[in-house]
Amino acid sequence: MAVGERNLVEAVDVVREYKLGQERVRALDGVSLTLPGGQFVSIVGPSGAGKSTLLHVMGALDTPTSGSIHVDGVDLGALDDNAASEFRRHRVGFIFQFFNLVPTMSAWENVALPRLLDSTSLRRAKPRAVELLERVGLGDRINHRPSELSGGQMQRVAIARSLIMDPAILLADEPTGNLDSTTGGSVLQLLADVAHGVGAHDEHTGRLVVMVTHDEHAAAVADTTITVRDGKIA
Repeated sequence: MAVGERNLVEAVDVVREYKLGQERVRALDGVSLTLPGGQFVSIVGPSGAGKSTLLHVMGALDTPTSGSIHVDGVDLGALDDNAASEFRRHRVGFIFQFFNLVPTMSAWENVALPRLLDSTSLRRAKPRAVELLERVGLGDRINHRPSELSGGQMQRVAIARSLIMDPAILLADEPTGNLDSTTGGSVLQLLADVAHGVGAHDEHTGRLVVMVTHDEHAAAVADTTITVRDGKIA
């Protein structure tokens, strides 16, 4: 079954509570949603609404207090620490506002890094890393280090890196937050292309891309926008 033909996120009554001093704060308050593959989804809402918490729960970076969430067919609530780490490494790609590139490594080495952590040699990982850099428009920058790249180019490297393990889902936290509007627009179009399978030469015809953003213009590029307020889907 193609990625775009099945639900990649299924959340039912997800609650996430934190203890702050003597109080309990409910960051997520009974969230239920279903997200299929082949979609570019934005999550918006005011600061403190629960957007990032929802993204972290989807990526097994955080665990629900109650409720259930299945991502790419995996029950995240049933994972122990080792299984959650394995899930994050192989089933989800992460894209962050501050790129998180290793400054001493070239663009292709940064893209290949997740494979290296998975016991694959850089030499074996290089062809796929170069292919992904070409896909994101950086075929002429494969040997450049982050200091030699613009912010938009660094974010494209980060997107290529997020694809190296061939995940069904990409989770992006404010991916255009450090970019000007023109550069940010090109990155958003790239994320949309990834979701829709444009230019893909791998097994996926499309992935689920979920983006948290404060930028209403960025959110408007997505296929679907989910608004979160006070830990609930508004």
